[in-house]
Amino acid sequence: MSSIVVQSQSSIPLVAHNLPAPEPEHCPGPESEQAGTADSCAGCPNQTICAAKLPVGPDPDMPAIKARLQNIKHKLLVLSGKGGVGKSTFTSMLGWAFAADENLEVGIMDIDMCGPSMPRMMGAEKEQIHTSNSGWSPVYVADNLGMMSIGFMLPNPDDAVIWRGAKKNGLIKQFLKDVDWGTLDYLVVDTPPGTSDEHLSVNQCLKESGIDGAIVVTTPQEVSILDVRKELDFCRKAGIKVLGIIENMSGFVCPNCKGESFIFAPTTGGGKALAEEYKVPFLGSVPLDPRIGKSCDMGDSFLDEYPDSPASKAILEVINNVRSQIEN
Repeated sequence: MSSIVVQSQSSIPLVAHNLPAPEPEHCPGPESEQAGTADSCAGCPNQTICAAKLPVGPDPDMPAIKARLQNIKHKLLVLSGKGGVGKSTFTSMLGWAFAADENLEVGIMDIDMCGPSMPRMMGAEKEQIHTSNSGWSPVYVADNLGMMSIGFMLPNPDDAVIWRGAKKNGLIKQFLKDVDWGTLDYLVVDTPPGTSDEHLSVNQCLKESGIDGAIVVTTPQEVSILDVRKELDFCRKAGIKVLGIIENMSGFVCPNCKGESFIFAPTTGGGKALAEEYKVPFLGSVPLDPRIGKSCDMGDSFLDEYPDSPASKAILEVINNVRSQIEN
């Protein structure tokens, strides 16, 4: 993987500002609000120039990103302010379900830089990225299902990615600008928890080419919903349409007796009440099934392995509701 060079977002304005020295490893970038004042700026020859916050022109990468994405019909974000609610799990199932239709071309982009789990969930953990004259080639886990993740770039899957926001944003730009996605019907973007750098960057980069909307994932308990409320507020402020809310882990289904019990009690009404409060569609509830975790660990499609599971039926119903929202 030594042939792949990850550029930082800050590398662009450095040329425009004619800085007298190269940026340090942890430079926040001249465009950052911390430019010239961050801890890593101390002693840097560029500190005075960066602190002046010189104006920069339009981002020169945007036309290239727009041109690269012009053949992607639908772009979806999978969001949640809370970690551990099943964003990546649902993203993988959404990808498998879309790709089950051989007439559709599907892509998955994993922008969780610090915890890239999609390669493992999609059964492509040991794959590497290849380059061609048209750019980086996605890793294909099926004939019509390709994906991109920083997990493919790590020499060791256990390596930590210790980057500031500028480098994360720079890699997201490369995923959009340099990856040869080709013609896609759906591009599904798996995001990390929160409402910070990665979310702002992907929204900014996709705005010109159009985002169909966001699918917000929650679990029933109030501790999760507290953070999901912040994500809904982020979507409102960022101008992202919310296609709907999914309540994951809404109950436990016994694989033997098929009985259902509630592990996480919806003390305040759960995802359905949240959707009613914010006047957004409620896409459905997905119960727990221990075999979902096993399928993700093995890189298999749970929907194909256990089609008779109540969770599979619930997931397919949710995905049909997602497609209806997109078409409407």
